[in-house]
Amino acid sequence: MHSNPHIVFMGTPEFAVASLHALLENGFRVAAVVTAPDKPAGRGLKLSESAVKRYAIQKNIPVLQPVKLKDPAFHEQLKSYQPDIQIVVAFRMLPEAVWSMPPLGTINLHGSLLPQYRGAAPINRAIMNGESKTGVTTFKLQQEIDTGNILLMEEISIGPDETAGELHDRMKEIGAGLVVKTIRGMIDGTLQEKPQAMVDAAGLKMAPKIFASDCEIKWEDKIQKIYNQIRGLSPFPGAFTLLESKICKIFHSRMEINSHPGKTGKMETNGKTWLRYSASDGYIYIEEMQLEGKKKMGIADFLRGYRFKA
Repeated sequence: MHSNPHIVFMGTPEFAVASLHALLENGFRVAAVVTAPDKPAGRGLKLSESAVKRYAIQKNIPVLQPVKLKDPAFHEQLKSYQPDIQIVVAFRMLPEAVWSMPPLGTINLHGSLLPQYRGAAPINRAIMNGESKTGVTTFKLQQEIDTGNILLMEEISIGPDETAGELHDRMKEIGAGLVVKTIRGMIDGTLQEKPQAMVDAAGLKMAPKIFASDCEIKWEDKIQKIYNQIRGLSPFPGAFTLLESKICKIFHSRMEINSHPGKTGKMETNGKTWLRYSASDGYIYIEEMQLEGKKKMGIADFLRGYRFKA
């Protein structure tokens, strides 16, 4: 393999920037970047660039923003950069004509220990399910999503109170290091592709995208499940409940186990320092929240300025 292959990098959010940065810092040649088209955002609906595009422009890397990944014109444009290898981090599902293009294949970084947590939301789902460990995996793309041969894996512990946002920030750096290690291993010929382990369907945990129904807190659930739901959806999109008929997103909380918590879903507060909801086996105390139409704030600041209905 060429000692400094032509790389085309594909990614969109901040998570992917860490890997792109690591490649450049380690002297690899990134011939072009493929990212999402600019999107209207904010009150003025001004076009907003992806985090990867902003970074690529700073580094004078050509940027491709195809609307349709099956567009033949995009394929020709991609071929013009003569990629030896493509690296995908937090991007869309690629058609075969794209992922099979480079002679050395297309490498994907995934935020779990595959085959567990295949899908769009592996960080959120692992925390929501109460896992104590997860990891990052690099693998070769093939037709079925997240099923290609494994190249490298690295295990990551999950703290008992860690949020998805905190794990995301650790994982993007660990994942970036794994991408660099993977490319180096491919260059020096020390990497061996391994088929993903066969797991019985009953033992396979998936990571589908997050829907609104995943975010609504059900107070009849066990307190640990609710606590994990809040952690796993913080800071985005946020677990929510109702506070006096308004949507209240909860970003940080603490739980208190109690065998007689009262009616599930009941809200109680001292009006100064704490606000809690009853679950089936205890209480969830809100520590950081955002009421519909208000900014995010700590519970004491919220209670200082909020007037409850009589």
